[in-house]
Amino acid sequence: MPIDQQQIQALSQLEFHARQVVEGFLAGLHKSPFHGFSVEFAEHRAYNQGESTRHIDWKLFARTDKLFTKRYEEETNLRCQLVIDASSSMYYPPAKDRKAGQFNKIEFAVHAAAALIALLRKQRDAVGLTVFADQVEFSEQARSNAVHLRHLMAQLERLLAAEAPAQNQRTSAVDALNDIARRTHRRSLVVIFSDMLDNSARSAELFDALQHLRYNKHDVILFHTVDRKHELELQLEDRPYTFVDLESGAQVKAHAAEVRDAYKAAVAAYWHELKLKCGQYRIELVEADINAGFENVLLQFLLKRSRLY
Repeated sequence: MPIDQQQIQALSQLEFHARQVVEGFLAGLHKSPFHGFSVEFAEHRAYNQGESTRHIDWKLFARTDKLFTKRYEEETNLRCQLVIDASSSMYYPPAKDRKAGQFNKIEFAVHAAAALIALLRKQRDAVGLTVFADQVEFSEQARSNAVHLRHLMAQLERLLAAEAPAQNQRTSAVDALNDIARRTHRRSLVVIFSDMLDNSARSAELFDALQHLRYNKHDVILFHTVDRKHELELQLEDRPYTFVDLESGAQVKAHAAEVRDAYKAAVAAYWHELKLKCGQYRIELVEADINAGFENVLLQFLLKRSRLY
């Protein structure tokens, strides 16, 4: 299934601003950690004898009889690393359980990533892509040239065309996120699309991996990609089901009505912990319900971010 270019181009009319300062290599929209003499006034500093007099504030000198130079904030483009979880659980719901035109989680993530590539390309920002499951399957560092961006779009289309992996294709977000933190240029924007269904025994390590990204000065956005109706609220008919773990193949037979309350409580507890940790590490957490459509989720996110930053 090819990516619908008309769908993703509609969102490219918006702007995507970094929340924090970023390091780039071209003039762009985002604040740089370096001071220059180019764009937006930042502060005064004392003039040092022998410096150029070009940036002396003569009006301030007239008032204070002291020499100060103006310092400005440079603006830069950003490096954005898009990260997509391609483990077995991201292929839920399977094609037989979906209506025509309805996306599963991996299709939602791919289309959202493609829309962000189109938007960032318009801003002359650099984009990279990492795809992982039980290990990193594809990784390209951020670049901004047209050939590179076409290569990323082709990789996304290959991901759409791929069949669901075997049921033992577990998520290893811990290893993947630590690898991304090590290899991604400092002060980048890292956008993650994942259902975060890692091994529960490694939940502490998972949060440590998210913290590793923040420690390296990255601006991190986590799109928690879920099917709210089925995965969070267990809205199923009140009858017996065989529940299958897409990543391990384990099966449990249960009546939906009998397990719904306990299931919703467990899911709510996990969501609360994830939200708490993301708030603690200053990671922006976005609930991305695939039933809402990627255009609506991204539109609301971008509009909110433009108002805040």
